Amino acid sequence: MKTQNLFRFGFLMIAAMTLMLAGCSKDKTTTKGSANTESMQQLTKDEINVENASDQALNDVNMVLSPGKLKSTESWPCNATVTFGGIVNDTITIDIDYHGKDCSNTHIRSGHVIVKKRYLEDWGLAGATVIVRLNNFTITKISNEKSLTLNGTKHFQNVSGHYLWELGLDSTVTSIEHRVWGTVTATFENGNRVWNIARQRTFTGSLIALVMTTDGFGSADGYTNLATWGINRNDEQFYSSITQSVVHKQVCNWDPCSGIIIHEIPAASKSATITFGYDSNNNLITNGDCPTRYRVDWVVGSNSGTFFLPL
Repeated sequence: MKTQNLFRFGFLMIAAMTLMLAGCSKDKTTTKGSANTESMQQLTKDEINVENASDQALNDVNMVLSPGKLKSTESWPCNATVTFGGIVNDTITIDIDYHGKDCSNTHIRSGHVIVKKRYLEDWGLAGATVIVRLNNFTITKISNEKSLTLNGTKHFQNVSGHYLWELGLDSTVTSIEHRVWGTVTATFENGNRVWNIARQRTFTGSLIALVMTTDGFGSADGYTNLATWGINRNDEQFYSSITQSVVHKQVCNWDPCSGIIIHEIPAASKSATITFGYDSNNNLITNGDCPTRYRVDWVVGSNSGTFFLPL
């Protein structure tokens, strides 16, 4: 009986060790030392979500300001009511009131995006600038039912001039550059945080296959190339700089397909380098595939490691 018990115990130990080794072989996360990386993980997710919400609002503003709109690229915002107000002095106010899903059926939106522009200034002219005010602009991701609300004021400038729908139709128009800067209050599940934004968006490609390349042009406290900076959910001052242009593709639902962003929290000796463009197996995408994950290389004090997160 004792011999049988020993054999049974040995078998169970071997099986347990086999399962543990198998589990380790599937986990591609590497770590040097131990540290709490929750705030860095949350910051990377929040930055992507705030950028996505901001881009959705700006894309709709661009649609409304652009004549000669074409279906699927410069169409009217879906499930939104657009109201043109009266002219006061030389300024006209445009109110975009949201009440439903976006055109890709991935988010539900509510609230208002209010645009103020000079009445006689053509949005297609180089340097044309409008003021965009976000009033309880709430975007809810349908897949996970998580919401984000933005309030604040931004300047939106057509640096190069021209309209997006001209790309691919007019051989003289090969790229269009927009800039946005200002301050927004982002409302997360655990309260409000103030974020500064300074982002340049350069569009290339052609209709239904547009490519948006983003860079940061902000500076604060000795940091440069900042796209965003402010206070994160943990009440930590952060700085997020784009060190390699982030490329978004329309055919990939505008997800970031390549590029590098560095998040830094100097007071806590934390940083995270975000590299976009990975698949579900944590491998770099190839052959024009669309990404599903991104890589995070983190440092907290003397500890460091790598993990992957879904977009």
